Amino acid sequence: MIQAPKGTYDVLPPDAERRRVLESHASRILGAAGFRRIETPVFEATDLFARGVGEATDIVQKEMYTFDDGGGRSLTLRPEGTAPVCRAYIEHGMHKQPQPVKLWYLSSFFRAEAPQRGRYRQFWQVGAETIGSASPAVDAELIVLLAELLDAMGVKGTRLRLASLGTPETRAEYRRELTDYLRAHESELAAEVRDRIELNPMRAFDSGDPGTQRVMSGAPKLLDRLEADDASHFAQVQELLDRAELAYELDPTLVRGLDYYTRTLFEFTSDALGAQSGVGGGGRYDRLIDQLGGQPTPAGGWAAGVERILLAGAEQPIAADPVDVLVTVSDREDRAAAITAFEVSRRARIAGLAAQLELTGRSLKSALKHADRISARYVAIVNDERTASLKNMDSGEQVEVGSDAVIATILRGSRLV
Repeated sequence: MIQAPKGTYDVLPPDAERRRVLESHASRILGAAGFRRIETPVFEATDLFARGVGEATDIVQKEMYTFDDGGGRSLTLRPEGTAPVCRAYIEHGMHKQPQPVKLWYLSSFFRAEAPQRGRYRQFWQVGAETIGSASPAVDAELIVLLAELLDAMGVKGTRLRLASLGTPETRAEYRRELTDYLRAHESELAAEVRDRIELNPMRAFDSGDPGTQRVMSGAPKLLDRLEADDASHFAQVQELLDRAELAYELDPTLVRGLDYYTRTLFEFTSDALGAQSGVGGGGRYDRLIDQLGGQPTPAGGWAAGVERILLAGAEQPIAADPVDVLVTVSDREDRAAAITAFEVSRRARIAGLAAQLELTGRSLKSALKHADRISARYVAIVNDERTASLKNMDSGEQVEVGSDAVIATILRGSRLV
């Protein structure tokens, strides 16, 4: 038996319904704040991620699905959403639009990671990007909107971790200081941390190795090294979150696996997820559009894992799709009646009714039971080319009508007597 590749999964109808609820909440919450939906291609030029995400990141070094398109071009299945959105912003001249440009997406992404609960090789994220404003209110609004979405989905045990990375220049000076500190304690670090000291020393804060954690507890903190402007920006973000009464924890050890972040950095976690507790997060990336060839443009955004939201979220009330009428025949052998039933169901849908056609050859008794299971309001039983019986499933009343009068009778909603 052929099975889905490891790290992927099928979205079955019940799961699709929960995702539809999430999409509806995202559209409502983000749309009300002025965000418009965008979708970018599933694959992009590999250089977009090497330049945008960062060549030293795990994503670029180990996790991307990259292939030759047969014409000598290197393409990559998108591992994240921000760089493609910024590419689209530049390519389509969105800098000419009133700023900031607010965009949101709900898309699939791909990373060659070790599959585990809440982490897949093909996964979905909902994300939001605000491009074209340096205001601290951008940061705070993005954080509040993600909090609203998680709350709407009933995500349990959420915590907001907040930090600032300052500017790349500040971070470069701090990296040198941190690198020197790690070299001084090299013998106490995990092997993989030692191997990456020069490449990405800040990732040492993410290590689960006990020895590394002891070393990092005494490491210098970037929050203590912020320039005055960056510190002021971060203070204003905190003030706005306080006004919104959104609780947060300052976490000077917070890092994310993407190199483009500047200034504000944040992450929401959920106790309901266990070890893989991250639900979503993001921050500012004021230099990214410039790096990708656009004009210097401040921006910020976030992404949240759809699978993780659904794992940590409450069961959502899902209304069954309405069925106005199930169309069947009284005699399964009557070919003319079957053709008429097909036409009745087709015309009913054109008229705006939710109409299902009985397709399995069920007996009339079984068809009525099926209509009850799907909560159909009516059953139209086509007797021949010209006549039909229309049964009201709520009242049990049934009336004989012309087959061409079935739709009008349902639309009138008149009492069947």
